[in-house]
Amino acid sequence: MSREAYQIPTTQGNAQGGGANLTRTFDLEGATMNYICGDCGFKFALRRSDTIRCKECGCRILYKERTKRMVQFEAR
Repeated sequence: MSREAYQIPTTQGNAQGGGANLTRTFDLEGATMNYICGDCGFKFALRRSDTIRCKECGCRILYKERTKRMVQFEAR
């Protein structure tokens, strides 16, 4: 995708998933972030107060899900 063809995603509707490709959702108990288990590859969401542990296998190695936004840096 060229830089000129990229369009910034806009949020539509409420913040509970009505927006474009946003990985954070806001609910009454705080923000949730999507994670991927390092052992089994299970994708799930955690809140700030949740324990850092996979809900499927119990592994404690979690990776943040990569953003779907185009990220561009200017190097010199």
